[in-house]
Amino acid sequence: MIATQQLTGTLLLCIDLQPVFLRAVVDGGRVQRRCEFAVAAAVGLGLPVAFTEQVPQKLGGTAPALLALAPGAATHGKTSFSAFADEGIRDALVRQQRVEHLLLCGIETPICVYQTAIAALAEGLQVTLLSDCIGARHPEDSAACLVALRAAGVHVLPSETIYYALLRDVRHPFFKPYTQLVKSHA
Repeated sequence: MIATQQLTGTLLLCIDLQPVFLRAVVDGGRVQRRCEFAVAAAVGLGLPVAFTEQVPQKLGGTAPALLALAPGAATHGKTSFSAFADEGIRDALVRQQRVEHLLLCGIETPICVYQTAIAALAEGLQVTLLSDCIGARHPEDSAACLVALRAAGVHVLPSETIYYALLRDVRHPFFKPYTQLVKSHA
């Protein structure tokens, strides 16, 4: 569980946060703002961040505002729905970066987020889905997938809950900047 997890080995993976998809999901603006919060908090804590993009040569890249929050973050183009179905992405995350715990945000919950979470579990990773940082065209499909993901062993929790668990204590050097981040993204 995240509360006892060290920061080492934890990575925030942002799935397909491309403007074309953000416009297609219900309340895409809110999804983007919550993902901006998640990325800024991860960067503040020193967690690595990576982005996937579904067929970026046709559908465009990640929203620039998100990329700007994590300069130098890896961006992986993909054609598969699961990020882990792409051998290059799987190798970069599991073998090169030695990720043990994956924090997931992005879209679309019933497709790419769901398949990535299931595949990450199959790779032996712990998976936490940031429940306020996901979106779908059909919320009822998303709800059904969240039930299935919980049953499969994915932790489904709000981003603030996860980041407060990683901070652990008000004496953490990022605590004060984090609380300002929380207020600015309320």
